[in-house]
Amino acid sequence: MSLLISFLSGFSADLAVDLGTANTVIFLKDKGVVVDEPSIVAINQATGEFEAFGHEAKEMLGRTPQGIVAVRPIQDGVIANFKVAENLLRFCITKAIGGGRFRRSRIIIGVPSVITPVEKRAVVESALRARAGEVFLVDQAMVAAIGAGLPVTDPVGSMVVDIGGGTSDIAVISLSGIVHSQTVRVAGNAMDTAIVGYVRKKFDLLIGERTAEQIKIEIGSAAPLDKPLSMAVSGRSRLEGLPRTAILSDTDIRQAIGECIDAIVMGVRATLDKTPPELSADIGQRGLTLTGGGALLRNLDVKLRNETGVPVHVAEDPLMNVVSGTGAMLTQMKLLRRVAINCT
Repeated sequence: MSLLISFLSGFSADLAVDLGTANTVIFLKDKGVVVDEPSIVAINQATGEFEAFGHEAKEMLGRTPQGIVAVRPIQDGVIANFKVAENLLRFCITKAIGGGRFRRSRIIIGVPSVITPVEKRAVVESALRARAGEVFLVDQAMVAAIGAGLPVTDPVGSMVVDIGGGTSDIAVISLSGIVHSQTVRVAGNAMDTAIVGYVRKKFDLLIGERTAEQIKIEIGSAAPLDKPLSMAVSGRSRLEGLPRTAILSDTDIRQAIGECIDAIVMGVRATLDKTPPELSADIGQRGLTLTGGGALLRNLDVKLRNETGVPVHVAEDPLMNVVSGTGAMLTQMKLLRRVAINCT
């Protein structure tokens, strides 16, 4: 991560980073969330140059000319392409600090529980070589719970289900520790892929992932709606190769993403099954909390409540829970040292 190392070597701003599969979000101490960009980079394959980052690169998805590709350097919550991720981070940090120069920094990074020891050490060592004063990694489920306002330090059971772009992190927390956790490698991006496949199979219509995401947002649901929804979707006919439009309903989308929802439900049920009885009783009374972009899917709370019998709450501003919880650690060093991941 040499570019990021050289770039950060002069900064002292305290930063909290949510390096997500879908979005990279940066929280700056005393200012709050200052950057929220899609984790996408457009690259010129002929020259190797980076053409665009974030929102600008996302607009290119499915529309790039020959020789330019839009890629996601974060896959399933972990870095899949370090060079591209370095440049994405460099872009986001430049935007966050506005070009100011600093000498040292404290960086807190939220990571999924499935991150490997090698990946942990690589992230920490890179930041240390960047002359960061201190570097901490924190579990995304833990900081999501903190960002959602759950009483993670109390002797009671709190359960959080953080559904991001690449993974769904499920955890039971008590006394500042994760009692049991599970990561399901199914989340928002898998739902988009499932919608693309369903539309191709049922309607013989080819659509891109940006269109699939928009379909999910506009008419997607995990359980039947009180008022049915539908929308016109344009794409290319698989048989004729010509532009065509089809009408999709909320029922279609539930069928398309049904296996994804079932995988998340199974993860929640498995976590509940391994929760100690006293904490299970707490969750039965207090319920579980949904965070992350997936929490915005219509009736997902209804689906989980029906499948588990546990009350389900959607966090306020679920998209920002991870980074706001990570940012809170910048001023709560005692708690941070208790929840930070051991990277040795």
